[in-house]
Amino acid sequence: MSIRAAFAIAAVIGIIASTGASAREVVPFEGRVSPGTIVIKTGERRLYYVRGDGTALLYRVAVGKPGKQWFGEARIDGKYVRPAWAPPAEVKRDNPRLPDVIPGGAPNNPMGARALTLNLDEYAIHGTNRPSSIGTYASYGCIRMLNEDIVDLYDQVSVGTRVVVVP
Repeated sequence: MSIRAAFAIAAVIGIIASTGASAREVVPFEGRVSPGTIVIKTGERRLYYVRGDGTALLYRVAVGKPGKQWFGEARIDGKYVRPAWAPPAEVKRDNPRLPDVIPGGAPNNPMGARALTLNLDEYAIHGTNRPSSIGTYASYGCIRMLNEDIVDLYDQVSVGTRVVVVP
């Protein structure tokens, strides 16, 4: 085996070990958005965190169910670790048995490990207690990520980060 092949194998093993079960990867990204912007492509069920070198970090996500999706721009207005969750009125109407508040870290808390709240309505980009929902149309408009992926994104963004949601 050549030295180059050995380094390539070691790099792949290092990437797998460092990302665990994560679905994130670095991909080429061409778009008219500034570095540091989050772009969510609903139809692809993908979130892109745009970097300044023509690439983006790509994450698989769950998005809003048909009729629950939204499109446009927002900004991150809060960052929370293991947040409690109070179901919005619409969710509570559809699921009246839900408690008024589910404590942070509880196994039935749908917010997961981290949440990035947005400055419009009651939407957030957050982890999940249902990893099997990733890649589907599952929410009332929030963007769900694997917990290890939301932790990764949370560490890279700040309050004020621009979020663009497109079909």
